[in-house]
Amino acid sequence: MLKGTCHCGAAHWTLEGDPGSITACNCTLCRRYGALWAYDYENERIRVSGPSSVYTRAGKADPALEIHFCPTCGCVLCWRGLRPEQGGRRRIAVNIRLAPPEAVADLPIDRFDGLDTFDDLPKDGRCVRDLWF
Repeated sequence: MLKGTCHCGAAHWTLEGDPGSITACNCTLCRRYGALWAYDYENERIRVSGPSSVYTRAGKADPALEIHFCPTCGCVLCWRGLRPEQGGRRRIAVNIRLAPPEAVADLPIDRFDGLDTFDDLPKDGRCVRDLWF
């Protein structure tokens, strides 16, 4: 199980099982936050707890997702999809930069062009360790 916590420790998340590849996105939001995302479904393998404030990102026709962040220290915890998928499940992604580096260092990175093409970019062999500055 992976665990992540905000800087002040008030809010946190858990992810059960293998997180798979981690996404680095260059959209207008993700590049500003500097987040790296691990995905699943809300209240399935991912659980978020503690206080959070929400920024709702507008989509083309209506709100698409909300970003949760700690109201005390400002760390970005996760995003949550606002459009349920078939069966009512909601996508969620947690910011793995909130996990201990040694727990996520070897996870492979998938790059996603959320700015221009909305396509996956070619794999370049990097892992989370390569993106810690």
